[in-house]
Amino acid sequence: MIKIHDTAKISENCDIEDSVRGSVIEIGAFSNIDSFVKIKPAGGYGDIKLGKRVHINSCCVLYSGNGILIGNNVLIAANCTFAPVNHEYKNTTLKIIDQGHAKSKGGIIIEDNVWIGANCVLLDGSHIGEGSVIAAGSVVRGRIKGKSLYGGNPLKLIKSI
Repeated sequence: MIKIHDTAKISENCDIEDSVRGSVIEIGAFSNIDSFVKIKPAGGYGDIKLGKRVHINSCCVLYSGNGILIGNNVLIAANCTFAPVNHEYKNTTLKIIDQGHAKSKGGIIIEDNVWIGANCVLLDGSHIGEGSVIAAGSVVRGRIKGKSLYGGNPLKLIKSI
């Protein structure tokens, strides 16, 4: 099910797929989804919920996986990937494609007032605290404290804001 608030602006070149498994995709008031953004229910049964005034720039990809929850007043720069799911690969006698998905690490949670720079990758279990900034090109996994600037791969605290 796709729920888009009346005041949200979605580019005609954005691709939002409806779920065949019952996942909900919800886009909050005054949000803006740019051209060539792909929102795809894949890799699990999680929902994708965007709060108010979420801005997603072009060429980002959001998979539902184990769920994505984005707070209010969040800026996401171009070319970011949100992948809240992992493939299983423990059994060496089976092909990876036949092993399904690994146990959830909690999906992706982004609290209010966050800026995510261009070309970032957010993985299952990412939790970004309120008021944080993620530098361009970073790979995020795990919990990021609020009011901080993080960057890199591996991700490091650059400074508290």
